[in-house]
Amino acid sequence: MLRQLLPHFSSSSSSSSPIYSLARLTRQSSSRRVPLASRKTSSSSRSSASTRPFLCLALFLLLILVVTALFLFPPAIMSSSSSSSSSAASVPFERPRKVVKKVLSLSQSEGDGATVRRSIGRHEVPNLDPFLLLDEFSVSKPAGFPDHPHRGFETVTYMLDGAFTHQDFSGRKGTIRTGDVQWMTAGRGIVHSEMPASNGVQKGLQLWINLASKDKMIKPRYQELESKDISQAEKHGVKVRIIAGEAFGVRSPVYTRTPTMYMDFTMQPGSQLHQPIPEGWNAFVYIIEGEGVFGREGAAPASAHHCLVLGAGDGLSVWKRSGAPLRFVLAAGQPLNELVVQQGPFVMNSRAQIKKAMEDYYYGRNGFEKASQWSST
Repeated sequence: MLRQLLPHFSSSSSSSSPIYSLARLTRQSSSRRVPLASRKTSSSSRSSASTRPFLCLALFLLLILVVTALFLFPPAIMSSSSSSSSSAASVPFERPRKVVKKVLSLSQSEGDGATVRRSIGRHEVPNLDPFLLLDEFSVSKPAGFPDHPHRGFETVTYMLDGAFTHQDFSGRKGTIRTGDVQWMTAGRGIVHSEMPASNGVQKGLQLWINLASKDKMIKPRYQELESKDISQAEKHGVKVRIIAGEAFGVRSPVYTRTPTMYMDFTMQPGSQLHQPIPEGWNAFVYIIEGEGVFGREGAAPASAHHCLVLGAGDGLSVWKRSGAPLRFVLAAGQPLNELVVQQGPFVMNSRAQIKKAMEDYYYGRNGFEKASQWSST
């Protein structure tokens, strides 16, 4: 888009408690006893003798029940307070990911009169292989991102509010609206424009994802999803829109040439999230609104417009304790481990390739043949 760098039993007493019932029955039986002097010794002996086998049997059965319960339900012997405390502290990851860097995205000018908040792509986080850039944009007419080229990577535009119209030099034109996604693979070359399609402020996110050297010169392609077609899931106060990857057993239909997950989470107060992330992938969080605790339960809360770079591990835990809902995107990708050389909208593997890309654009060749004859309307 951008012209530059873009079980347990209750421990409390109740009338249903077996211990409480047994004690009450004992008291009632005692109050109805017949004085010993009025009983005949022979009757008492016979009664006692006939009752003893049944009492032994009952005690034996009770012992079996207790042993079985201890074997099958060991948590039942724990107090309710210790059980709940253990559950709250447990995290379903062997190596939970922690926040290793926190960056507040600051506003800057971009395109033609547009304003963006850049996090990835700034000097604090120049890139996070395979991610090259993340911008939160806020644009009103007549500002926007007029005709500009791309080569060597992908752009993912996710509309948070409003609408943007996209045109490119192959004649393609379309509008994405609130909740829609456009996943554009620039490959060997695209020249396009992205401009506000309605009045007011148009808001969204644009993520740049690098392509492997073998894919940098492939034919351009698009994947576009309307908001209603984006995979969604909800569980225990956490709702997710799955742009790429899988969450809560639901997978997105988007194909990612560079293996990537990209999700939009909304958490209600009192909820928790434990989202697996493949080992070895680089990952980050960008907070859209609200605040929450990320990585470890004792960490300080992070708020809107912060980018949180995550360390190594197999999953991310998030706690939303109180206040307004928390909304953030989580992105993770498999590193390409290749040299990144970037010049504005061109991202290649060497300075020579960058020079070649600029020459191809200038002379209209190797994917840029239509560049000189086209302009957006």
